[in-house]
Amino acid sequence: MKRVAIQGGLGAYHEIAARDYFKGEELEIVPCQTFREIFTEADNDPQLIGVMAIENTIAGSLLPNHDLLKQHRLQIAGEYKLRITHTLAALPGTALGEVREVMSHPMALMQCEEFLDELPGIKIVEHDDTALAAKEIREREMRGTATICSRLAADMYGLEILAAGIETNKRNFTRFFILAREEMLREVQKANHINKSSLVFVLPHSEGSLSKVLSVLSFYGVNLTRIQSLPIIGSEWEYQFYIDLTFSDYQRYKQSIDAITPLISNLKVLGEYREEKNSGEK
Repeated sequence: MKRVAIQGGLGAYHEIAARDYFKGEELEIVPCQTFREIFTEADNDPQLIGVMAIENTIAGSLLPNHDLLKQHRLQIAGEYKLRITHTLAALPGTALGEVREVMSHPMALMQCEEFLDELPGIKIVEHDDTALAAKEIREREMRGTATICSRLAADMYGLEILAAGIETNKRNFTRFFILAREEMLREVQKANHINKSSLVFVLPHSEGSLSKVLSVLSFYGVNLTRIQSLPIIGSEWEYQFYIDLTFSDYQRYKQSIDAITPLISNLKVLGEYREEKNSGEK
């Protein structure tokens, strides 16, 4: 059995991503209140696997999670891209017209604004987590209150789905990293075919420094698929760069890393893994 730490309560989208990635395997889900707690739990259990959201096609990057990867020992062993579809759920027997307030995570509320606008007089209540909002409604028997959550959470906490597919943008995907300690990488990775990596490094504060790095990567046939700059705390106007690379030739990719090393500083390879396509609708 694999122990998998997720941010959020049981039934959260993190759990769906974990179960999809490890489909058919027996999992023990370890709920964590914060993303940082995933890394703390992994410090206490070297065999613990983490699942952590890193970006969303609507909301963008989860910037603090980049620094967590840099600061801790967990490495990226894989990725999973989950199509996010929201449901409106309430206690059994509740009619849509009886709903007086909707409680959920601010991001889920924002992603369903058009649907909520069609419910006149509804009070919006922010909650720390979509799944935990569903749990609270069940435990407190909150009649007249609905939540926006996953179908898994609604089923898990015995809520009735009043409406499904209520997200405004149907191309709503979240990309999750599958994290593991170095000694667990082989067990966690789906296959040995590695064609993607994530790095972080610092560039000198000089003209054309980023352009030089990108030119070297291009020469070796390595494709830059994502770049994210974050300020270096305590160093005004200096930045670290988080990048994702894809490649078809692993040896050429390794040569490209050797070639850019003299041009950068504080390089850390956050993980080498297999690129995943978007999942189907969940």
